[in-house]
Amino acid sequence: MAPPTRIGLAGLAVMGQNLALNIAEKGFPISVYNRTTSKVDETVERAKKEGDLPVYGFHDPESFVQSIQKPRVVIMLVKAGAPVDQTIKTLSAYLEKGDCIIDGGNEWYENTERRQKEMLALGLLYLGMGVSGGEEGARNGPSLMPGGSFEAYKYIEDILLKVAAQVPDSGPCVTYIGKGGSGNFVKMVHNGIEYGDMQLIAEAYDVLKSVGKLSNEELHSVFSEWNKGELLSFLIEITADIFGIKDDKADGYLVDKVLDKTGMKGTGKWTVQQAADLSVAAPTIAASLDSRFLSGLKEERVEAAKVFKSEGFGDVLTDQVVDKAKLIDDVRQALYASKICSYAQGMNLIRAKSIEKGWDLKLGELARIWKGGCIIRAIFLDRIKKAYDRNSDLANLLVDPEFAREIIDRQSAWRRVACLAINSGISTPGMSASLAYFDTYRRERVPANLVQAQRDYFGAHTYERVDMDGSFHTEWFKIAKKLKD
Repeated sequence: MAPPTRIGLAGLAVMGQNLALNIAEKGFPISVYNRTTSKVDETVERAKKEGDLPVYGFHDPESFVQSIQKPRVVIMLVKAGAPVDQTIKTLSAYLEKGDCIIDGGNEWYENTERRQKEMLALGLLYLGMGVSGGEEGARNGPSLMPGGSFEAYKYIEDILLKVAAQVPDSGPCVTYIGKGGSGNFVKMVHNGIEYGDMQLIAEAYDVLKSVGKLSNEELHSVFSEWNKGELLSFLIEITADIFGIKDDKADGYLVDKVLDKTGMKGTGKWTVQQAADLSVAAPTIAASLDSRFLSGLKEERVEAAKVFKSEGFGDVLTDQVVDKAKLIDDVRQALYASKICSYAQGMNLIRAKSIEKGWDLKLGELARIWKGGCIIRAIFLDRIKKAYDRNSDLANLLVDPEFAREIIDRQSAWRRVACLAINSGISTPGMSASLAYFDTYRRERVPANLVQAQRDYFGAHTYERVDMDGSFHTEWFKIAKKLKD
């Protein structure tokens, strides 16, 4: 019989298995449980193979819970929604006052807040913890975003500090995020930013391939080169890898055989919905979501292409002769500038929610824990952390002196890429949305005066004036009628 273990984990799909093995490897004996018991045996087997790790399997929830030292801590890694409630019901039957449940899934933050209240009534503590890094991250060091009971966080801080990704100079990629569902919310926005990053990279690929006529070999070498500079990141690295992988089932490269239809789980959609609810502009993230919707209309796009081709309107409108080296450099700069805008939107969304909920989230600290382990890990996050270190009340990343300078230096290249894409009939919704965001944000006066005048004309919504205080309403209709008579 195993001695009391330090922690338990329920839900042994690949993420759960990998996180359990990671915890065990860091020296913390762990109990594991899964409703389908074959997964329990599989995990214990892997633990033996991967270095005789202290993983103890249980086929029933009662003996699983009893095997954990008090106060007990159980991490759940099950599908968001109803399965989480079901697992909580199963486990809480055997848990005692002071024990703690941690949900490590991509859960909607309000569900976490509801469960916290329900657990509190039973005397149990609860954390909603974002886990990023995919299967590989879970096994070797993810970025962890725990929110909820601070007391519960303190129970397992020693484990999380060792299990999280370790980044030289800035430490383990975990911090106590804040109260309530803040851990889930931050993970959701992380995923929204990830949508934006992936879309911007796809657009860079499209312009280089469709207009610049780069081969997969050339793309592999361009992205590998980019990964040595300011764009150094996990997503750029895996993109370079993808361009180097040949098809194992036919000739050519695998990337060209992958169907151009992107799936999604919902976190990107939630991010855009939250942005709308909080009146925070997040056009780059929204554009990436729209692009996924349009990619899903594969059959319609095939038919549309036929209609326009029959009218003599092909894929790429102009076969422009481009200077490849210049185009590659311009696209690199456009990608970087667009990325700054995307992260600015994500950070502003987190700040707005933090203010609404009184979470007191530290944006610089979030940038720090995203530097390793997670999908959006990038050298660029260090710059973001430093920007918030310089000024924690920074209104927008764009106005940080360093980022402002970087955008100014790159804006000519950015505009050239946007124009080239438009003239070639290649859509770059993410880059264009980022550029429009920048161009709107930096202008002292925008044409919103006309929209407000229209609102007052047809709906008497009133307006303010630039030259005097107060609210005004004008009988535009009557005046216009008189002028027409």
